[in-house]
Amino acid sequence: MTQATASASSPPSPGRGTVTRRVSPTTLYVFGALGGILFGYDLGVIAGILVVISKAWNLSGFDKGVVTASLSVGAMVGAGLAARLTSRVGRRRTIMVAGGVVIVGTVACALAPGYGALVGFRTVLGLGIGLSSATVPTYLSELAPARIRGAMGSLNQIFIVSGILIAFLVDYWLQPHALWRWMFAGALVPALVLVIGLTFLPETPRWLLNLGREDEARAVLASTHPADEIDAELASIRQVIRLDSEQTYRIRDLLQPWVRPMLLVALLLAVGQQFSGVNAINAYFPTMLVSLGFTANTALLSAIVLGVTKLAFTAWVVFVVDRWGRKPLLLIGNVVMVVTLALTGFVVLNVHDKGTLGTLTVILLVLYLAGYELGWGAVVWVMMSEVFPLKARGAGMGVGAVVLWAATGLITAIFPIMSDNNHLGIGKSMYVFAAINLVLFLLVKRLVPETKGRSLEQIELGLRG
Repeated sequence: MTQATASASSPPSPGRGTVTRRVSPTTLYVFGALGGILFGYDLGVIAGILVVISKAWNLSGFDKGVVTASLSVGAMVGAGLAARLTSRVGRRRTIMVAGGVVIVGTVACALAPGYGALVGFRTVLGLGIGLSSATVPTYLSELAPARIRGAMGSLNQIFIVSGILIAFLVDYWLQPHALWRWMFAGALVPALVLVIGLTFLPETPRWLLNLGREDEARAVLASTHPADEIDAELASIRQVIRLDSEQTYRIRDLLQPWVRPMLLVALLLAVGQQFSGVNAINAYFPTMLVSLGFTANTALLSAIVLGVTKLAFTAWVVFVVDRWGRKPLLLIGNVVMVVTLALTGFVVLNVHDKGTLGTLTVILLVLYLAGYELGWGAVVWVMMSEVFPLKARGAGMGVGAVVLWAATGLITAIFPIMSDNNHLGIGKSMYVFAAINLVLFLLVKRLVPETKGRSLEQIELGLRG
């Protein structure tokens, strides 16, 4: 595809002058994944904030659910906008916009005068989180060589769980002083680093070549691929662009017969990740422990143990995802989650000594999250960014992220109600999540393909065949 041809058939090329100087792969991937810090921090920090404001503002279970889920409502909108933005202005600039929105939303949340304002401002904050969550995995997958794409994509999840751990640490330090506004303000640090760092990074070679900017695409590939792979990678991308040249790939185009299997897999992964119960645990773990007899400070300290476990197992996935494969990790994770959730439900319903109950609950939920991070934590974002065709990747990731955030909002909104003793209670709620994870095991075994070791273009051409 020549430059002249591309100019005639492609949308305007905003961002011409994208950074093309050589940048180390480490720098590319670290700053590219830094958006995960924002995702994780804002998911995790609400756990400690709720401990403080629940008493100060006399919040009911429904109120706590609304405050927590408001982030997901905004994230759904942000993820929905991501498809159009990533196609028009590129992956890099979309992430920069996301960081800017997070900065504005964070300041507003930290200054919120009351419950209603906090709900509104967290919705704005969610816009930036949604944009970031739908774009960062695509950015990473389009930069990384096939042989390490799973590991590099897993960086996003490492940063997500790092953000959650940082949030738990901040909660632990500031909760005794009721400084919940400063808990929110902590998100400003990664947001500023992200926006500044991305000004020095390139756009992805696939987006550049799609606009006919081959010299820039070649320069970016030179930063991330061995020299003897660059020509073959460019040729592979050109082949897919030619096949897609007659397609516009609006969201409704994801329903084309050959794209539908990809969409089905992405939606299964998106819904399954949240219906597994993970963000019910992330957001309400300290609240659950307080209800089981822990002090607020001890509950938040236990949450730090949870965060360290999540980080350790996510880091391990980086080393095994491209050797073991995506699907085996999903299945192993499901087995661990089913067993630990079922045991947690049994313990909560049958153990009456508060010390023993609390200790066993913490141990089992730590093991549950180890299973989650081993499989569904990192692998879902990697696979969602792999299965869609080039021109539909922005739309596909946008739809997947919208559905994922809708599932997040639903779970975080209803969990405080379902886990209340006037309804199911914590024990029976754990049984519900165990049953869901059993169903997910069966669906993954039947429907989800393996994508390890194949370039994005090979995956697309295989699905076309």
